Amino acid sequence: MNHHDNLHCERGALPGEHPGRATNPIIKVTDLAWLEFAKPDLARAEAFAHAFGFSTVTRSAGELVLRGTQAGTPAVLITKSPRSAYLGAAFAAADPADLTLLADATGVRARRLPEHLGGFSTDLLDPSGLRVRVVTDTHRLPEMASQTTQVINAGATPRVNAPQRPPREPAQVRRLGHVVLQTTKYRETLDWYLNHLGMIVSDFKFYAGQRDRGPVMSFIRCDRGTDPTDHHTLALTLGPRNRYVHSAYQVCDLDALAAGGEYLLDHGYFRSWGIGRHIEGSQIFDYWRDPDGFLVEHFTDGDMFDNTLDTGWSEMTASGLAQWGPPASLDFLGVSPRRADSFHELGSMAAALRGDNEFDLTRLRGLLAVARS
Repeated sequence: MNHHDNLHCERGALPGEHPGRATNPIIKVTDLAWLEFAKPDLARAEAFAHAFGFSTVTRSAGELVLRGTQAGTPAVLITKSPRSAYLGAAFAAADPADLTLLADATGVRARRLPEHLGGFSTDLLDPSGLRVRVVTDTHRLPEMASQTTQVINAGATPRVNAPQRPPREPAQVRRLGHVVLQTTKYRETLDWYLNHLGMIVSDFKFYAGQRDRGPVMSFIRCDRGTDPTDHHTLALTLGPRNRYVHSAYQVCDLDALAAGGEYLLDHGYFRSWGIGRHIEGSQIFDYWRDPDGFLVEHFTDGDMFDNTLDTGWSEMTASGLAQWGPPASLDFLGVSPRRADSFHELGSMAAALRGDNEFDLTRLRGLLAVARS
């Protein structure tokens, strides 16, 4: 019996359900450019970043800029601040004229970015109040030398008289892959991204017995036409408060991911969940907590979709998060008693139930059922 059958439905939505894409979006972004955070200790942040596999582009008293090995924009910008916070995401516009289209639709004009980034940005707020930048004409960092994929003897034997010895070293980050966000206004926020940025839903998740109320999570990709793109560049999930959930960074292969994990463990960092293989997106994953409590993921071997594939629909369960690997940890699910943030989440549930949002008592029951699954 295959427990993973029917987890992705290529038939798409049932009549009357969300189509997973906008009919006439304002623009279509091509990728996630970078993420922005605030942290109090840049030296500590940089030490973890290097152990995780980033390289430093620049560091000053007030800012740390990190990159992967692929050519393009930086992957992460960290600003020094008394308190840690997720500040927002930047998406790459397909054309400089897209910033004019956004300005005409939103009334927000483009502004010049700092010289070390170059280019221009239109800075918007999504319905959750999170900052979303759309950028163009930014400086392009050159490609760096990076880890090479291991030669595997599978069927054929291309590796003869050459033992396999992947080094226990940081898994070099190649690029930023995706960010996952939680929102109390899931449907409004989802439609905002589809309408403003032209993104497409790859997979919807719904609570058991609540499909008729609509989805509560979506894995969303860029629309590059017939050019394949990551299964998800952005994921949105309904929850009791608006917050960052995690971000993911691609490494070259399973050996780099696993050996890099051993390196992180050797240096005292906390593994949240892994190693395993996801269902939606198919990535091999490994999740870590940085010293400021942010959840970050190494991944490799993810799915690539073009714009012809219909949106999948499936029930949300904790056991449905992975094809193989250990069960999802309490830390990953956000209910670990070791984390103060978990208690903040529980406190937010009561406030959300009294507020004007989509997180009502029925949705709370659905979320608790997921945790028990």
